[in-house]
Amino acid sequence: MVKPLAASKSALSVGDVAQRCDIPVSTVHFYEAQGLIKSWRNNANHRRYSRHVLRRIAVIKVAQRTGIALKDIHQALAVLPQDKAPSAEQWQAMSRQWQQLLQQKIADLTLLQTQLDSCIGCGCLSLADCPLRNPEDCRAVQESP
Repeated sequence: MVKPLAASKSALSVGDVAQRCDIPVSTVHFYEAQGLIKSWRNNANHRRYSRHVLRRIAVIKVAQRTGIALKDIHQALAVLPQDKAPSAEQWQAMSRQWQQLLQQKIADLTLLQTQLDSCIGCGCLSLADCPLRNPEDCRAVQESP
């Protein structure tokens, strides 16, 4: 797909996107292959990206840093338009999708922090007994005769 001349003049090359987002070019290609961002080809068959892709990549990077799986990022971004910059309302709708997921991650990390404190010096040294690796001792139930 070739964009109109006006869009082409403000478009970014893959190198521009990578540099502005502080990621390797291969990551830009990976995000595109995963359907997280979209490009088009100019008359010279070079990839070009709209400037709004920079915000999408910023959201992807933050989400990945917080441990959100790529499939969840893809699902959330799917509600946003790829051919234009999303409105504030569209960004808010997307962020609401992550509220429950983020609350669960916070709860899991809090539980880990609490349990980790009790693990220091516990001496169990056994994955079969460890409450962090084996919650509710499910291995013992599986291994019982």
